[in-house]
Amino acid sequence: MEPIHILLVEDNEGDIFLTKEAFENGKVYTELSVVKDGKAAIDFLRKKGEFSNVKEPELLLLDLNLPKKNGFEVLEFIKQDTKLKHIPVIILSTSSAERDINKCYENHANCYIIKPVDIESLITVISKIENFWLSIVKLPTNKT
Repeated sequence: MEPIHILLVEDNEGDIFLTKEAFENGKVYTELSVVKDGKAAIDFLRKKGEFSNVKEPELLLLDLNLPKKNGFEVLEFIKQDTKLKHIPVIILSTSSAERDINKCYENHANCYIIKPVDIESLITVISKIENFWLSIVKLPTNKT
């Protein structure tokens, strides 16, 4: 069985480490790619430069507060691109601001999760993402 390819767009090293650990200890076979800024996320999705040979992700976990290009810009890019808009995008942000939540849904985010600040809760959230998005939901077929 092929692993489910997930792109994590996150600049916080601690959150990257915990997310990797949670997926490694999960029940679903995953392949996790990580980029640390919005520009790199767009380059990854365009398969540009160092990302020319990457596999298209089947699911994207996107932080909002990123260097170079923020998560809103990345989300807008994805959902306006006919070749990428099928990829489910899960916003995983510490922001609980209604304007941020509304803006993400207006730009067709598939869901918005407020990232917990404590380690155990973050691991629980990642586990629930895995249980729902990778075990229950039928993801679109990878086009590349």
